[in-house]
Amino acid sequence: MSGLPARALTIGGAPAVLYGAKASSVWLFVHGQSGRKEEAEPFAQIVCPAGGQVLAIDLPGHGERQDRDEALLPWTAAPELAQAGTFLRDRWGGFSLLAVSIGAWLSLLALDRPERALLVSPVLDMERLIRDMMGWAGVTEDRLRAEGTIPTGFGQTLSWDYLTYVRSHPVHDWGCPVSVLIGGQDQMLHRETAAAFAAHPGRSLTVYEPGEHWFHTPDQLQALAAWERAHALPGRRGPTLSSNRQRR
Repeated sequence: MSGLPARALTIGGAPAVLYGAKASSVWLFVHGQSGRKEEAEPFAQIVCPAGGQVLAIDLPGHGERQDRDEALLPWTAAPELAQAGTFLRDRWGGFSLLAVSIGAWLSLLALDRPERALLVSPVLDMERLIRDMMGWAGVTEDRLRAEGTIPTGFGQTLSWDYLTYVRSHPVHDWGCPVSVLIGGQDQMLHRETAAAFAAHPGRSLTVYEPGEHWFHTPDQLQALAAWERAHALPGRRGPTLSSNRQRR
């Protein structure tokens, strides 16, 4: 991809990139685990020609921050996202949001109401996900409380501090239009959780049945881009969903 203006900057301690020529509207892009800010470029290629800009940051331990001995923990990432939201409000008066996976949960945790939000494979119930991982690893809550942290065979470290943080820090109810996209083959998320979230007024759910948690194959990326265009571009309405669900 070429021809799209991109400017590097830093917000707080987070490396960031701003895509697009000067415009009156802006999107905040928040990547997921193992992601990086440059993953925002395909989305920027969609919205910037339509008169918007896209700001993306590297979350702790990701992108340019991989060698800083940082971890993606909510008590460090959430304040940074809040600072990014303040940065955008101060300069644009508001912002819209595209967030992926755990980046969506962190955004729900940290950000005040955006103008609208697009959430891709979002973690909407972090406590349930942690309990699922505890079940996969055969770890009880009593054991986790006693040991504090427990590495697992699937690459995640279970943490009692993390679980207690989740329980004591509820996410925001933004009250803005929210569109959700999940894959039908996503093993990380529960479809009923996404459907319950999308049942609120102003929200919608699209299920791309061949999709996984990580949209990465050519067909999945094509479906993702089509969904983004339908929900992000001015004057374009998203698909009408039956029972908050659509198959492509």
